[in-house]
Amino acid sequence: MSTILLPLPNKDFDPTEAGVPWRVLTGLGHHVVFATPEGKPAQADPRMLCGTGLGVLRPILQADRNGIAGYNAMAASNAFAKPSSYAQAAVMEFDALLLPGGHAKGMREYLESCVLQGIVTRAFERGVPVGAICHGVLLAARARTSDGKSVLYGRKTTALTKDLELGGWALTALWLGRYYRTYPVTVQAEVMASLARPQDFIHGPPAFVRDSPGCEDRGFVVRDRNYLSARWPGDAHRFAKEFAGLLPATQGSANPSEAIEGA
Repeated sequence: MSTILLPLPNKDFDPTEAGVPWRVLTGLGHHVVFATPEGKPAQADPRMLCGTGLGVLRPILQADRNGIAGYNAMAASNAFAKPSSYAQAAVMEFDALLLPGGHAKGMREYLESCVLQGIVTRAFERGVPVGAICHGVLLAARARTSDGKSVLYGRKTTALTKDLELGGWALTALWLGRYYRTYPVTVQAEVMASLARPQDFIHGPPAFVRDSPGCEDRGFVVRDRNYLSARWPGDAHRFAKEFAGLLPATQGSANPSEAIEGA
């Protein structure tokens, strides 16, 4: 079975985007190890867990019961309680790298970490499976190769779309301000700027309904060789299932050199 590195910020990561993949991967027998800035246990975005301040939009915007259950199980694990530091993770050997997202301001230390960007670059250079969802794609886009280009240059990807990001902000800006706007530039715009061609960013179908166990086809992912990306928590179950398929012990018959877009 594989050892998967899952880095997190100190706080504000999305509970679904980390918890659902953790539950799927550990359920298959894989070993997930965590890393945080100083090696202290991370805390998920409390608003996504409890719905505080979301008002009548709480049933739509808060993590659903599958996401919360995945997070709670992950948070109770020994590995989650004893993460490595980013510096320790930089010299760690791992078989795959998983990059969850989140949009609250605590995510910035993760998204802007030069150490994590170096880990991402090394993972792409080694050719190990890399999965990124939502803002996790932004971390990948910021990782650079020796020629100064993003590791995503020449690859197809998706990420949190402009419509999803600005939609969440517009619905809540009156009382939550810029909670849904991590940066002035949207995730989609920054990721697209790092790609070889604008058309290498794949938007996918409208995201109205979250996927779930047994209904993974509601989710959307983009696969390009050893790299898998997804857009938002509503893609998490499909993302987790297909990422597991990239790992040696569970790898299917699909050709890993092909780009596969989930419908």
